[in-house]
Amino acid sequence: MARVVSWLGGVVFVASLGYGAYFYTVVLADASPTPAAGRARAIAVNVLLFGAFALHHSVLARTAAKRWVTRVVPERLERSVYVWIASLLFAATCWCWQLVPGILYDIRGPGRWLLFAVQLTAIVLIWRAAAMIDGLELAGIRQIQGRVRPVTFKASGPFGLVRHPIYLGWMLLVCAAPAMTINRLVFAIISSLYLLLAIPWEERSLIEAFGDRYRAYQSTVRWRIVPGIW
Repeated sequence: MARVVSWLGGVVFVASLGYGAYFYTVVLADASPTPAAGRARAIAVNVLLFGAFALHHSVLARTAAKRWVTRVVPERLERSVYVWIASLLFAATCWCWQLVPGILYDIRGPGRWLLFAVQLTAIVLIWRAAAMIDGLELAGIRQIQGRVRPVTFKASGPFGLVRHPIYLGWMLLVCAAPAMTINRLVFAIISSLYLLLAIPWEERSLIEAFGDRYRAYQSTVRWRIVPGIW
């Protein structure tokens, strides 16, 4: 049963990412939707929706929260429980998102292809970083197999560029849309602000969990998310 829960969690994880891709490329591309509420109210609802997802994403990843979860479920299912909840919350956030009409810009010509290239680079960056961590481990499947690798911090590949390359990739992806509808703009701002706020908190937890190993990585890779700046 534990294996079934774990593998189904992996399926839900992939499905939520697929739905998120559809949501961003199709739903948020609509520049003239009929909003369910006024613009200010819609944005406020969206902030609350993403805030609920972000709260879980950050809080349940902390060491104390993990200890609490393992009082309820076996330790090897802790990551799978996290993946289940995060995936369902992300899908619910996208499903309940309040649309806002309008478009900021729609770039044509060479500039459009340049921005597409930035987005493709972002996807490759996210893919490579996730592969270095191990996608099955992220999905909570390695844990149930008993094949979790010891945590290491290698300053190579995307992790030699910045300490949080998946976050960098995400921000490039959502901020480099050639057709920036107000829907996409709101989504990009809310999600990017969350990442910027979450990084210091996440790094404090990593220092708490891994101590000098993570401090050594910080001293080797100086930049958190923006090379040469921060």
